[in-house]
Amino acid sequence: MAPLWQRLGWQPSPQQLELFVQLQQHLQQWNSRLNLTRLVEGDDYWIAQVFDSLWPMAAVLRAQHSASTDGNPLRLIDVGTGGGFPGLALAIALPEAELSLVDSVHRKIEAVRAMAAALGLAPRLHFCSERIEKLGRSAPWRGGFDWAVARAVAPAPVVAEYLVPLLKPDGQALLYRGQWSDADQRQLSAAARSLNAGIEQVMRCELPAGRGQRTAITLRPKQGCPRQYPRAVGLPAKQPLGSVMDGAGSA
Repeated sequence: MAPLWQRLGWQPSPQQLELFVQLQQHLQQWNSRLNLTRLVEGDDYWIAQVFDSLWPMAAVLRAQHSASTDGNPLRLIDVGTGGGFPGLALAIALPEAELSLVDSVHRKIEAVRAMAAALGLAPRLHFCSERIEKLGRSAPWRGGFDWAVARAVAPAPVVAEYLVPLLKPDGQALLYRGQWSDADQRQLSAAARSLNAGIEQVMRCELPAGRGQRTAITLRPKQGCPRQYPRAVGLPAKQPLGSVMDGAGSA
C-alpha cells in the first residue's frame, strides 16, 4: 500500500492500517448478506474505496487537524454513507474526530453501525437512518458540522442542497464527483448562490491503477443558509437548484 500513502502525503499508523484491513474483512462479510458494494476486493477496496475516500481530505490528514475552530473535536457528517464510505475511512484516518453517518436505508446503517462497533470506532460515531431533507431542517443537525461530505449520492446541485444547511458558518461541504465539466460547474455555482454559498476549490485526481478521474469540490457558506433549504423530501432531486426549472438559482 506504500504508493497510495505516498500519493496522499500521509502515512497511517500501524494501528490505523490494521483497522483498514479489518474493515475490508467486515465489509466482505456484510456484503455477502446485503450487497452493500461491489468494491470489496484488492484494488477495488484499497483504491476505489479507501484512497478515493481520503484523497480530497489529504491536507487535513497531513495537518493532523482534528479540532474545529472552537476547540472542540472536528465534526463531520457523511450523507448517504451506503456501505460506510467515505465515513468509516475518515473515522479511521482522523482518530479524534466525531462523525455522523446518515443513510435513508435502515439496513445499510445497521450494517455500518455493526462494522464500526467491531472496529472500536462506535464511541465517537453517530448513526441515523433518515432522509437528509428532514435532518437539515432540525437541530442539532442544521448548522452543526465542520465538514459535510457526500460520495456518489446525487447530481451536484442536489447534493449541495443536502450539505450546505448542515454547515457551521466556517464549515465546508465536500462533494465527491467523477468527470467534471464547465457546465457542471455553472450549475453548481448557481445552486450554491441560492444557498448563500460559493465554490471554494475544485480538485482533480487520477486514481492509481487506471481507475479513472475523480473530482472533489468544496463549498463554503458566505452567510447563513436560507431557512427554506433544504426543501421538502424529494423536491431537491425533482427540481434541482440551478436548473432551468429553478428560476432563482439559474440567474
